[in-house]
Amino acid sequence: MGIHRFDITLEVLSGANMQIRSTFISSSILKAISNDHDDADRPSLRVKLLRTLVSFFSFFSLPLARYRAADFLELRHNVWHLDEQEYANSFVLAKKAKKGKGRDSDLKPVGDLGYSGSTFFTTADGKFLIKSLPRRFEHEFFTHDLFDAYVAHMKSHPHSLLVRITDMVYTSLATLGGILGTAPTHHIIMENLLYGKDMEETDYRKQQWETYDLKPNDYFFPERDIAGGKLAPESVKERLIDEFPDKIRISANHKKELLDLLEADTKVLAENNAVDYSLFLVRYPGPNVTDDDRENAPYIKSDAHPWRTGMVDADGNWIYRVIVLDFFWAKHKFHAKVMTGLVNSYNAVADHGPMSITANPAEYQERFLDMVRDIVIEV
Repeated sequence: MGIHRFDITLEVLSGANMQIRSTFISSSILKAISNDHDDADRPSLRVKLLRTLVSFFSFFSLPLARYRAADFLELRHNVWHLDEQEYANSFVLAKKAKKGKGRDSDLKPVGDLGYSGSTFFTTADGKFLIKSLPRRFEHEFFTHDLFDAYVAHMKSHPHSLLVRITDMVYTSLATLGGILGTAPTHHIIMENLLYGKDMEETDYRKQQWETYDLKPNDYFFPERDIAGGKLAPESVKERLIDEFPDKIRISANHKKELLDLLEADTKVLAENNAVDYSLFLVRYPGPNVTDDDRENAPYIKSDAHPWRTGMVDADGNWIYRVIVLDFFWAKHKFHAKVMTGLVNSYNAVADHGPMSITANPAEYQERFLDMVRDIVIEV
């Protein structure tokens, strides 16, 4: 079934303009976020039925709605203290498009950022990143299992370094686009940790920003570890895992703050059986290596810890931002159980150990924290 769906998807997309697809998906997301839920003019039952019928034949422009909007509003307003008007301004949908061009407010497609087949966009102002969750077991884990714990944790730990998911939009209707996979049915809206990069004055400064998607590297990665990695092309192996080639030099207090935050964050993930999450690390030159009185790059205004907005290292050479993201792989879901069975069967012969996606959640948490302890040193 999965292979047939993939083949159909390729056939449909091969004759379509990818820019048109992106524009339709962008408009659907913007409409869902900017929709006024207090609008008293509710459609009649007849109109609802007609919309449902029309929506079924949608390939790209799926009818999206906010998921648990009140909970996300409470997080934005009462926990993180984001400016709601500024947030809304990031998702304004222009009434008309310029002839032959997309709307100025359209979301901007982002190149391949991952290994999961997700679609990525940023808002026009660069403040927020939109990621699709195309795999059912991922978005079901977040909505059915993790969401309540995520909200409760954010309320009790407002300076948490878990990625701030500010909204989620989804379609509850059956559509051809969702069935064939031509358009994602679920999207999460997150803070963009790279906000400020595009505001750098020169291309040289922009190129000095570095990003690392870090996971414990001592797990079994088939592409890397079977036959010495000879069975997989370098392009695939390069995308498996990042290596941080340096050490983060900070004070003992700042290191303790970081580890305390991450220990609390990963504890709630382990309690909910999440594995395979990563530490997303961004760094850019600090005040001691620039040729002027440069201040910290712009960041989204909110109640946030300096490790999220920009922590200057002990030498003033680098400014760091870190968050924990991609915590959508749950050990108890069917897909993970199948993978665990396959890996265990293989290890009965080869004994390579678990993969990061089949690891015990408590063990993964400890290896994750050990990874952080290894790259952060006190000075």
